[in-house]
Amino acid sequence: MPGQIGSAIPVGQARRRRPRGVDRCPSTKGSSVHAEISTTKSFEANVKLLAEQVKGPVFTPGEDGYGDETAAWNLAVGHRPLVAVGGTSVADVQAAVRFAAGLQLPIAVLATGHGSTISADGAVLINLRRMNDIRIDAPAQRATVGAAVEMQSLVDAAAAAGLAPLAGSSPNVGVVGYTLGGGLSPALGRAYGFAADHVTAAQIVTADGEVRQIDADTEPDLFWAIRGGKSNFGVITALTFGLVRVTRLYCGGLYFAGEHAAAVVDAYRRVVAKATDDLSVSIVFLRMPDVEFVPEPLRNRFVVHVRVAYLGSAPDGEQLIKDLRQTAPAMIDTVAEMPFNAVTTIHADPLEPLPVYEASALLRDFPEAAAAALLAVAGPGIDTPVLAIEIRHLGGALGRPGPVPSAVGHRDARFQLFVGAVGAPDMLETFRAPLEEVQRALAPWSTGGHAVNFLGNFDIGPGDAESAYEPETYARLRDVKSSFDPDNLFRINHNISPRRALRGFHNRSGC
Repeated sequence: MPGQIGSAIPVGQARRRRPRGVDRCPSTKGSSVHAEISTTKSFEANVKLLAEQVKGPVFTPGEDGYGDETAAWNLAVGHRPLVAVGGTSVADVQAAVRFAAGLQLPIAVLATGHGSTISADGAVLINLRRMNDIRIDAPAQRATVGAAVEMQSLVDAAAAAGLAPLAGSSPNVGVVGYTLGGGLSPALGRAYGFAADHVTAAQIVTADGEVRQIDADTEPDLFWAIRGGKSNFGVITALTFGLVRVTRLYCGGLYFAGEHAAAVVDAYRRVVAKATDDLSVSIVFLRMPDVEFVPEPLRNRFVVHVRVAYLGSAPDGEQLIKDLRQTAPAMIDTVAEMPFNAVTTIHADPLEPLPVYEASALLRDFPEAAAAALLAVAGPGIDTPVLAIEIRHLGGALGRPGPVPSAVGHRDARFQLFVGAVGAPDMLETFRAPLEEVQRALAPWSTGGHAVNFLGNFDIGPGDAESAYEPETYARLRDVKSSFDPDNLFRINHNISPRRALRGFHNRSGC
């Protein structure tokens, strides 16, 4: 329940619970910040006022600590915000939001920075990395996490109670951003749906600086919107969601030499055609660099990696992937019975920060003709700078509505295409053509939609976020945006723009 969020995550100042899940009248401290921030003062004077109100650090360009505070995991885009605020509590976040609102500056929110593809230049950046508390309520099969909790930390904490979250592929991706973008679990999604479907409550600071405790009954429109709409509506400072009783998997990866790509793709298609909801399999073409963290047999080679996660027994799992194992000799085979907290090793995602450039598409199917088209642009003998091309099997529970309606859309897609390249910062135009070439090859099978968590560096123009939603959903998201962020302060993201500016939004409560 929303009231439990406050007891799980420290929220700074004590407040009396108000109707509709919002602390209607700002505290004296918060009100002072909001009143004193003014365009009649110098910017330096306003920053000094902000620094007096927050417990965390406040940096401006050129100061020691500014670089560390503005650093994101994805190095493709550098960030030069006007101010970087290291939030330590909800009160810090409120002060930073009110500072930005008072000067009508855009707000950028940083947790881990995996999805950081849009420059925060000229913005107020709120770094949430210090807000990383976790509480597991084992009897209720529920977790409450702070704004910047990383996936592996949550997986380990839940595993200690015999439970599991609908985890993503990367151990150090942020739980909140992943979940509110849908949360496509490569191990549990087909069996249990999207991670966003399991969210039960959230604590959010909206553009008016208010703290709101929201759920399906309290601020239901906002609760609907954040689950799929991500950071467009405020700063999520705590999130509560259900866990599932899973303790082990039959899982891992099969790596094949690239010359077997056509045969392996055919076997992959046969396996997924018969897959029940408790089996998740994806396939990726990898052009591996000759670097130390890549296993020796794979270095400087084109390889095919098949990722497997099965909830049933190991003997049954062996039978389900027998076709794949018999197709070609595996260079590496790690598929075995494992504890669930090894789930983030299946995809072997990179851990260290990198400049990553991405493109994606949702597919209605992946027939033989689509496989042939993929091999023609990315198979053996093709010279491309693209590092990874993945086809991920969707369907199952991912194709069914969640228990509480949300903005997560395009559930009819049966597969997802993901294309990624790694280079140096500011290489967007270098990779545009080769990434788009793969997208074009699979375009005949595209639904025309995208998953919002997989919108990348090329999807940052006005209206680009619209492709992540059905028309009716996007229209409703814009209505919610108009109500809670009419001046579009939260726009350093894949942006959902408000329909209109609603004057006096700082005084919605009448205080």
